[in-house]
Amino acid sequence: MTRVRRARVKALAKINLDLRVLAKRPDGFHELRTIFQTISLADSLDIAFTPARQTAIALDDALGIPDNLVVRAARLAMEAMRTTGHVEMRLTKRIPMGAGLGGGSSDAAAVLLALPVLAGRRLEIAPLSRIAAELGSDVPFFLLGGTAVGIGRGTELFPLPDRPGAPGLLVAPGIHVNTAQAYRDLSPRLTSELQQNKIVTFQAQTWGGRSVEDRAGGSANDFESVVFEQHRSLALLKKRLQRAGARVAMMTGSGSAVFGLFGDRDGVSRALAVVRGEKPGVERAFPISLVSRVRYRAIWRRALREHIQPKHSTPSLWPPQSRYSS
Repeated sequence: MTRVRRARVKALAKINLDLRVLAKRPDGFHELRTIFQTISLADSLDIAFTPARQTAIALDDALGIPDNLVVRAARLAMEAMRTTGHVEMRLTKRIPMGAGLGGGSSDAAAVLLALPVLAGRRLEIAPLSRIAAELGSDVPFFLLGGTAVGIGRGTELFPLPDRPGAPGLLVAPGIHVNTAQAYRDLSPRLTSELQQNKIVTFQAQTWGGRSVEDRAGGSANDFESVVFEQHRSLALLKKRLQRAGARVAMMTGSGSAVFGLFGDRDGVSRALAVVRGEKPGVERAFPISLVSRVRYRAIWRRALREHIQPKHSTPSLWPPQSRYSS
């Protein structure tokens, strides 16, 4: 009887500690400069693999998201591994959708990291990254986690040093922001002089600062200039977090989630009381912590420990390698 191999893994959300939009590229995407950061808010993915002569992929998704990236990721991973089998998945969503938190991208990356381990096949970071980029611009980052600079479409990644994570408060107001429209509104404002200034400022942000707060203290999200014009409540939400004592407060991605970073957990608790007190029941607010690359990898190794050889569990080896590999 063939044994089913199962694992439950976390797909962590991200925030952007800095996000600059530059000129439109020949491929239709905009050139970006951003700093990605994983946070503790996460979806849960139960994934099972059974060796079989034919491939079948099934997803139990209560939300019924059409063309779910999780299924596409599983299909591409199976093709890249040149193996067959039955893949059964159940996705439990906690990351708000359409809020700039990368939930769908993280879910897809979770499949790319977990499925080769369960299937007993090796997929190194280079082929995994190529598959991830095919699925979406944010997906490659979630193969790595921690703090990283993203350039180009955001798929060219350079890790920044791990530093102690700050506690924070993330507020997802449930406002839908049309990302394509935000890019269209922003494009006429992207003068050559302004873009050069953005590059210089961004370089200063990535090279300077001794902590996440120091680095993010002079950071910016270019989308705020156009999104806040359309959704004044988001600008007010940012101000509320600042008044509550946030050392850093900004929108993530193209919105609509807004986060604040605080000096301690007491500050987060006070901010949570402020946010919920001023508009009770309107926003979803999540206390969060920043997740370093070391902690991100430890979370993954813990989730897959049953399926990883002890010699493959050292921090320097990434991605996790299967005990079933020949």
